[in-house]
Order: sequence, then C-alpha cells, then structure tokens
Amino acid sequence: MDLTITFITSNKHKLKEAEGIFNIFGINLEHENPGYPELQGSLEEVASYGAKYVSDKLEKPIIVEDAGLFIKSLNGFPGVYSSYVQETLTNKGILKLLKDETDRYAEFRSCIGFCAPNLEPKTFLGSVKGLISLEEKGSNGFAYDPLFYVEKYNKTFGELTTNEKNNFSHRRNSLEKFAKWYSEEYK
Repeated sequence: MDLTITFITSNKHKLKEAEGIFNIFGINLEHENPGYPELQGSLEEVASYGAKYVSDKLEKPIIVEDAGLFIKSLNGFPGVYSSYVQETLTNKGILKLLKDETDRYAEFRSCIGFCAPNLEPKTFLGSVKGLISLEEKGSNGFAYDPLFYVEKYNKTFGELTTNEKNNFSHRRNSLEKFAKWYSEEYK
C-alpha cells in the first residue's frame, strides 16, 4: 500500500527532519503551506485546531506540527510561545534569563496534529529531556538547537547532524508515533 501524507509547514528544517523519519516507515511526504491560524493553548490544542482547519480547507488528510522548549526553572517558559520568543529574545535572551540558574533542566516537546476530511483530529506527543547549556554550541539545526544539551551524546542539538538528531529527538518521537498509527490503523 502506498502511504502518503501532506505536511503543512513553512519550516524547511522541520520538513527535512520529517522526510528522514518518514523514509524509515515507507511514508511519502508531500508539502504544502497554506497557513492556518494558531490558537493560544497547549501544543495539543494548537496542533489539533490547525490540522482540522487545514484538512477542511484542502479536503485531504494532512499533518501539522507544533513544538516548544519547556524550561523547568522558568516554569515551562517559553513553552507554546517558543517561536515568538525565539524571534524576539533569541537564544542570547534565554541565556540571560538563566544566567544565575543552576537548574537547567528542559524538555523539547513536539505534537503532531493529524486530520482527514469528516474526521476529528488526532494528536501524537513526543518529548526529549535535556539541559540548557551555558552557551550556544554548534551550527546545525535551528532555533534553540545550539542551547539544548543532551547528556547521552555530550552535545547540543546544534552539534548533532540531522540524522543523529532524528534518532531520538522530540520530533522523531511524535512523528514515529504518528507513522506507526498511520501505517497500521488509518485506512
């Protein structure tokens, strides 16, 4: 059976990561970017609403993804506002906020929202644990990647190749959950 899904995103980095992950599961990835309004709410609420909105508009099955960096000592900030904070505060601003902080625990979370015409949306949440480094390291990836340190690899996401990151990232976890469900359950 030929499995294809349309990924709605304007982020070329997310698209590249998704292509690498979906290749493992034999899912062909198409890409469109009609845009959609982003609600204020949890990752699941944003992804669910976006998936329903775009699926209804395009009249076909699609996925969207919403992700965020949740820093424990900042009470989960920037969380669902990660994209906006990245544009305004940047990584340097996050480092300033954490300047005197010893608890640097953080999680990256990714939520895939899937919807097809005449169906209710489904969401698939993935996460990965790490620490916020003391400085930016690496030029790979995008956004907070040079700050997000993974002890197992003794590197930040910014120091890992896309393939290395795709082995265990938050996006890998959410996309894998979706891919398994899509290839086994969705007909």
